[in-house]
Amino acid sequence: MDLSKLKFDDKGLIPAIVQDVYTNEVLMLAYMNGQSIEKTLETKTTWFFSRSRNELWNKGATSGNTQQVVSMSYDCDADTILLKVIQKGNACHTGERSCFFNSVFNEPTDDFSGIIYKIYNRVVDRRDNPKEGSYTNYLFDKGIDKILKKVGEETAEVIIASKNEGKDELIYESCDLIYHMIVLLIEKGVSIDELKKELNERYSK
Repeated sequence: MDLSKLKFDDKGLIPAIVQDVYTNEVLMLAYMNGQSIEKTLETKTTWFFSRSRNELWNKGATSGNTQQVVSMSYDCDADTILLKVIQKGNACHTGERSCFFNSVFNEPTDDFSGIIYKIYNRVVDRRDNPKEGSYTNYLFDKGIDKILKKVGEETAEVIIASKNEGKDELIYESCDLIYHMIVLLIEKGVSIDELKKELNERYSK
């Protein structure tokens, strides 16, 4: 990256938008200076400049919620940076996946990948922040054998639904299977990003 083309403000800073490389979700906005950009390029993890602490900081250094940089670019005016990352854990210090969780207007979309990520993150949150009466917590409390039993049962339900007329039952049972598979993946420490990476490697050949 040719830093000479970037337009820093009078404090030597430039805004940086961080975006999930898989879902395109905007995760956060922070500020960078020349040194943090160089360290980001060197380490392939995000480094920013804290305006309140007046120092550099490496995202996830203390929380473990690191950001592996996949690409870095800047806009047509050269006054904003875009970082596409593989996000580990949540991006926001509040525990939310994205810092932009205060919805003002939200038109539903048909993004299948997006809803899968939302379900995955919801299940992770339920595991980490148990709620009384939660079926998801019940599965995690019972452990791997119970989870595997439910995956087996839901698989059988999908097979039975496939033999019947119509598709409504198949859709319903397939969604049950997807949910229980997500619980299983989380129980075994497998992320959606790892599945996506494997699928991309298979079908990009």
